[in-house]
Amino acid sequence: MFKFDRLFKTMKQKGVSTYKLREECILDSKTIRRLKANENVELKTLDKICAYLDCKIEDIVEFIKD
Repeated sequence: MFKFDRLFKTMKQKGVSTYKLREECILDSKTIRRLKANENVELKTLDKICAYLDCKIEDIVEFIKD
């Protein structure tokens, strides 16, 4: 299972709201909802987020073994 709690922590540290991420990173509200619910998202979405936040993948996602 992948968890995106780190994404929201990184966003908070960088002063980025979900609104700003949606508007400037061009993510739709469904994608934000999926991230909050730890549901599947495409790798290209994670790539866009990492590029926007200038961070590594491990700063936004964590693998939890079931």
